[in-house]
Amino acid sequence: MKTYGNIKVAIADDHEIFRDGLRAMLQKQPDILMVAEAANGKDLIEQVKLQQPDIVISDVKMPVMDGAAATRHLTEHYPHIGIIALTMFDEEDLIIDMLEAGARGYLLKNADKNEIVEAIKSVYQQQPYYCRHTSNKLAQMVAKSKFNPYKQKQKPEFYEREIDIIADICNGLTSKQIAEKIFLSVRTVEGLRLKIMEKMEVKNTAGIIIYAIKNNLYKPGNI
Repeated sequence: MKTYGNIKVAIADDHEIFRDGLRAMLQKQPDILMVAEAANGKDLIEQVKLQQPDIVISDVKMPVMDGAAATRHLTEHYPHIGIIALTMFDEEDLIIDMLEAGARGYLLKNADKNEIVEAIKSVYQQQPYYCRHTSNKLAQMVAKSKFNPYKQKQKPEFYEREIDIIADICNGLTSKQIAEKIFLSVRTVEGLRLKIMEKMEVKNTAGIIIYAIKNNLYKPGNI
């Protein structure tokens, strides 16, 4: 596990007002250092070459060169840099393009400060990050795509009850609904959910769904 010093971050977005807001927020974080920003994918590649950031947060739709094209280039030439896609809620196909190009996670543009920081730190630790507001449909699209950050990891073992709970989570049940189904307290189910996330090294429900499908712990129906 990497230790936190200053995590060097570059951002790319063609809307200056959005970059200004993101920069102002990141500059207030004690362990994050803003080192570069760009308005398109071509500028981003040049800035990465000069500044060598640890993390890149890149918009998907940009002029000159889009986020997916820039991500493919950066993944090929700077595989150690973690890339986080930044997107609107209705750009599901573009999120898949970014992940298949080499991004290790994604955020929606309405993500709050805490989630952005959490995503940066997760990807810095080489853990994938999926936005908290990921729909079940998008989670299944990601799971069925070529994106797979779990190929080389040693797989943890899951108990039968954990596998059952994983299936219930993938089917959209809340902790309260799961608790009623298996006659446990909500608190116990929440504890089991946290243990499952720890084993999978994911941060939220979307991570559970994607991990479960990628590792054949759950077989979804049609999206």
